[in-house]
Amino acid sequence: MARAAAVALLGFKGLWRAFGTYLGQATNQQAEIAAAALGLEALKEPCRVSVHTDSRYVIETMKGNFRRKTNHDWWKRLDEAKARHEVEWHWSQGHVGHVIQEAADRAARKIAALGHVEPAVLQNAVDKIGVIEPEEQGADKPDLF
Repeated sequence: MARAAAVALLGFKGLWRAFGTYLGQATNQQAEIAAAALGLEALKEPCRVSVHTDSRYVIETMKGNFRRKTNHDWWKRLDEAKARHEVEWHWSQGHVGHVIQEAADRAARKIAALGHVEPAVLQNAVDKIGVIEPEEQGADKPDLF
């Protein structure tokens, strides 16, 4: 385990907000689960939402294709976070220059290195994105990365 952080970027109609938390000692898989939960928890009301991640572990587990053998407390948090939403899970390849994913990854690495959340790190992630709407986004639902 290493020092880890989770960052979620929430976009709606081209506008973005960043949410982050320092996790302390956690695995990469735990950080990926926490990032998805963090983003869903940030939604203020029940809605249809698309969750995008480069974590096959999260996608396949949430779609029921992988069994939950470990990280039960982390999965419980994600299950609770998604309970009031209609969630679509989307995998996309990581580290291929996807602006939104790269901004989230960069912010998470920085928060992990700092050992705490700096608002400037989250604002920088939003600034890197600018005003972007993912291709798959419908006008009526937020996207979460």
